[in-house]
Amino acid sequence: MSRDAPLALSGARIAQLIESDGPGGAERMLAQLAGALQSAGCPTIAFLPAGGEGWLDQELAAGGVGVEHFRITRGLSPRLARELAAAIRRHGIDLIHSHEFTMAFYGAWAARRAGIPHVITMHGGRYYAGRWRRRVALRAAVALSGGAVAVSRRLAGQLRRDLWVSARRVTTIANGIRYTPAAASTLRAELTLSPEDRLIVAVGNLYPVKGHRYLLEAIALLTPQRPHLHLAIAGRGELAAALEQRAQALGLGARLHLLGLRSDVANVLAGADIFALPSLSEGLPLALLEAMHAGRPIVASNVGDIPVALASGAAGVLVEPGNPARLADAIHRLLTSDLEAQRLGKSAQARAAAEYSLPRMVAGYAELYARRLAGRVATRS
Repeated sequence: MSRDAPLALSGARIAQLIESDGPGGAERMLAQLAGALQSAGCPTIAFLPAGGEGWLDQELAAGGVGVEHFRITRGLSPRLARELAAAIRRHGIDLIHSHEFTMAFYGAWAARRAGIPHVITMHGGRYYAGRWRRRVALRAAVALSGGAVAVSRRLAGQLRRDLWVSARRVTTIANGIRYTPAAASTLRAELTLSPEDRLIVAVGNLYPVKGHRYLLEAIALLTPQRPHLHLAIAGRGELAAALEQRAQALGLGARLHLLGLRSDVANVLAGADIFALPSLSEGLPLALLEAMHAGRPIVASNVGDIPVALASGAAGVLVEPGNPARLADAIHRLLTSDLEAQRLGKSAQARAAAEYSLPRMVAGYAELYARRLAGRVATRS
């Protein structure tokens, strides 16, 4: 995979489409990819839903990426496809890259109307799979687009089975990130922790699928041995109150710290003794990649492509999802052995640098774009 691949596309105009604009993994990946393409000489326009919270708008603006807004209505909307196609023509777009189910469908439709290539990336959620109409719609979008990209090998297999498509129709391009480590962390001072306190950090929105309740229960199981063990979770979501109530019931009220949405993830990670990812389902989460780049000892669920990223346990401890006892054992193991924790952290950091960097991800997409644009005018004066 050539690291110079984006330069071969210099001048090609790329549209990035997504149906949400909050601080989720797909949105963060899009922002980094779009910014890198823009810097490499590929003018990029992002199409985002109107009336959102504006988080992704701000991230894209910081990277010099232009933004257009559209409105999604309930039910099938030929009008949205027409409006997207018109905007695509107006901006002289050469290729559309759509993220997740809704924009995969409408992006394929708009690309067909505009007569240009289309790329689809699915990021991990299989919410399309429960309804046959969604499966049929996504299968049609994949057929019109010549295939789809999955961010993990396991998701690629699920897409092939769910959509009844051949292996050659689904490509895997792993997520990659740009990571700037914090020189020092202010988190422990912020939480007024003492030198004897140990800190577990999780990063992820507060949704059931992230499994934070099991992490809380694991901390409770460790309390008799480790009364100074704290848990900090960076993220927001519907379960904040429920997690606080559960912490109180477990006697952890003063040792659970809900940090909310943080823009200083590197600072948060630098203050952690261990990074925990107790998810019940994942593709390839950016939070895991950030923890790996930060060199943190990691305890994570054995789901999605997490075991691939952690080299089957050589770069982090893998545990059964939804099992507080296994989580507790893994955390205790790393807190007890500083040498093992340091070894795993260094292994994770080296693996992240080799396999999950932003340049590597961008090169993968640039090569895919180039193949889709073959035979077309992909550069502009």
